[in-house]
Amino acid sequence: MKFKNLLLGTFALLSFNSLSTYAQTPAKFTRADTLRGMLTPLRTCYDVGYYHLDVKFNIADKSISGSNLIRFKAMSDFTRLQFDLFDNLKIERIIYKGKELPYQREFNAVFVNFPQTVKKGSIDEIKVYYSGNPRVAKKAPWDGGVVYTTDSLGKPWVATACQGLGASVWWPNKDHQSDEPDSMLISISVPSGLKDISNGRLRKVTKLKDGYTRYDWFVSNPINNYDVAANIGNYVHFGDSYNGEKGKLTLDYWVLPEHLEKAKKQFGENVKPMLQAFEHWFGPYPFYEDGYKLVESPHLGMEHQSAVAYGNKFQNGYLGTDRSQTGWGLKWDFIIIHESGHEWFGNNITSKDIADTWIHEGFTTYSESLFTESRWGKQAGQEYVHGQRRIIRNDAPIISHYNVNEDPTGDVYDKGANLLNMVRTIINDDEKWRSILRGLNKEFYHQTVTTEQVVGYINKQAGVPLLKVFDQYLHYKNIPTLEFREQAGKMYARWIADVDDFDMPVRVRVKGGEYQIIKPTTTSREIKVEGLTKENLQVDTFNFYIGVLVE
Repeated sequence: MKFKNLLLGTFALLSFNSLSTYAQTPAKFTRADTLRGMLTPLRTCYDVGYYHLDVKFNIADKSISGSNLIRFKAMSDFTRLQFDLFDNLKIERIIYKGKELPYQREFNAVFVNFPQTVKKGSIDEIKVYYSGNPRVAKKAPWDGGVVYTTDSLGKPWVATACQGLGASVWWPNKDHQSDEPDSMLISISVPSGLKDISNGRLRKVTKLKDGYTRYDWFVSNPINNYDVAANIGNYVHFGDSYNGEKGKLTLDYWVLPEHLEKAKKQFGENVKPMLQAFEHWFGPYPFYEDGYKLVESPHLGMEHQSAVAYGNKFQNGYLGTDRSQTGWGLKWDFIIIHESGHEWFGNNITSKDIADTWIHEGFTTYSESLFTESRWGKQAGQEYVHGQRRIIRNDAPIISHYNVNEDPTGDVYDKGANLLNMVRTIINDDEKWRSILRGLNKEFYHQTVTTEQVVGYINKQAGVPLLKVFDQYLHYKNIPTLEFREQAGKMYARWIADVDDFDMPVRVRVKGGEYQIIKPTTTSREIKVEGLTKENLQVDTFNFYIGVLVE
């Protein structure tokens, strides 16, 4: 994802919901925000099963033209539905059973009227023909749209990147993360002499009569809309394979010819160690059927499913820097590790609403620490994630407003990662923690989810109560403060937090001694650690992201 700076028991669900009070500053949202972000009956009435996107790129005038077949199952009786396409793109016609359908447009939403009721349970389809000049991305991937540039040899180099902004910036679809097609055919026509690299596996290359070549890529797994990508350029290919948990995984690399040798070295040093680490921690790579690809891009990078966009200039770190400032981040290629981590969290497990982006970014940023740990030991991984705290702003709750497609705070990355590392410390059983991470990817395999589902699963499997911990760190911008005071030779402690009756175990020690677990609440209680005074008190703030106040 772009960087700012960078089924559960009813009781568990109700418990978490009752704790979440959304202490956010009121925000103003528009009708356009609601149309984009809300699941209205005009969206929930149909479930997309298949797309066939067939688009021609006219690079000379930065225009596209083509169609998208939308095959769906009716989830209720309806005569009207909504799909999405940015209003600067023209709809040529919408075809249903050989005839044109009437439609209305409002902002970037398109409302289609059917001549008769589409019956619940039926499988049906429409085909949308469209054209125009999609928004040009000025600074992808931080903004969205289509990138038009040239490579070092002066040849065209084009790519799409649209997370947050939405895939409807360049193709018509139900632009909501809650609905993914089960499979998809992506047909991209480009001027002959160039190649298109998209998601999935290449099925066919067809030379057209108008000086264009069409590349047909088939995705056999569910895919979220913003992951669908076109990468157009003078690409060359090299490949490899990885013997993983589900067998032989094909590794395909597409880069500009002038970078071929650099790519062979950089990809060779990073990809297989990444796959080994992440399959250990998260379970099998989720898309063996579609393979794994890295595609050189004219922007920094994006987690495009089975076709990860790579623009880190074949160097370690994040454009040659270490976001953690610990030194560990310079030992591996940030974009390869981070964006590939999204294959598990973001692509395999996808949040239904963009407000829950921490499910994508918190876990994936945490995966950087686990990768570091897999290569250089646990202490190295802990140092790395701790170093990321320097980027946290605590400017807003991690979870933003639902149903309005609001881009959340950048704290979804590093604060999310530190929250997860803290949960691991609380559980205090690394094998159990690993089983939870693998269990998430198995329980929610190829699914769209909510925060309540993810947190509920972790809470149930952990064996320790974690709902209030997640509530504080996800729904409030402040971190809790552990307050100590000494009175009559005794030490007392309590939590100062936004969540009512907040409790979280934490580790303390007499300076130089062994850490002991204490269980403070929001009520001041005596801490029974022999010999503890306010002068020799040490709190494990290395693993616990908290404030400490000693009076």
